[in-house]
Amino acid sequence: MWSRLQRQPPTGVKPRLASTLMLLDRSGPEPKILMGRRNPASKFMPGKFVFPGGRIEAGDRKMNAAGALPLPVEERLARIDPKSHSLPRALALGAIRETFEETGIVLGAADMGAPETAPAGEWQRFAGHGFYPLIDNIHFIARATTPPRQARRFDTVFLAAETSDIATTIEGAIGPDRELVELVWVPLSQAHDLELPLITSVVLCELDRRIAAGMGHHLPAPWYRVGPKGWLRTEL
Repeated sequence: MWSRLQRQPPTGVKPRLASTLMLLDRSGPEPKILMGRRNPASKFMPGKFVFPGGRIEAGDRKMNAAGALPLPVEERLARIDPKSHSLPRALALGAIRETFEETGIVLGAADMGAPETAPAGEWQRFAGHGFYPLIDNIHFIARATTPPRQARRFDTVFLAAETSDIATTIEGAIGPDRELVELVWVPLSQAHDLELPLITSVVLCELDRRIAAGMGHHLPAPWYRVGPKGWLRTEL
């Protein structure tokens, strides 16, 4: 399918920065991953199961967080745009914000008290529940850039976090008129049975390999993109 799509002409659309968060539950005998089913009425990937996530917003560069990114994660994320010192944190915070917005899940710390200030919009809602976003155990699993032929293009980082860092879940984020209509915790070995976008399936394989290798923050993250001769996989 990838090779067939490559023959279509490029659109010239510049990819937008985006980040997603894969939430892992490793409390049982087999790891489980949180997947959300997109609204069937959506114009973008209707009915597909995806990780919560979306585009980076200006407030993601300004929101205060609990802790700091693991140094190997920060260094690898910085390679995406070495001129932007705020980008690594913004990518992590954007994934946390989108997860909160789409699922109601708060990846946060309450022992610092509630943030006194927060950027307008979703971050104010997040802070209103009394938590700082928690970024000190974020994993960088993969990066993927939408091919030039697509009308909608994203330069997306796929991050992961553990359920032990979930502070609380706010009800009401899931429903028939929301972006995600269903959430499921699915064993990693069964996730490929869901209706997935191709890149989601690829990244799930990367996550499986990362878990088998010990989930160390120092482990490299692959970058998937299209080159002159086809799809490339290089390590960051």
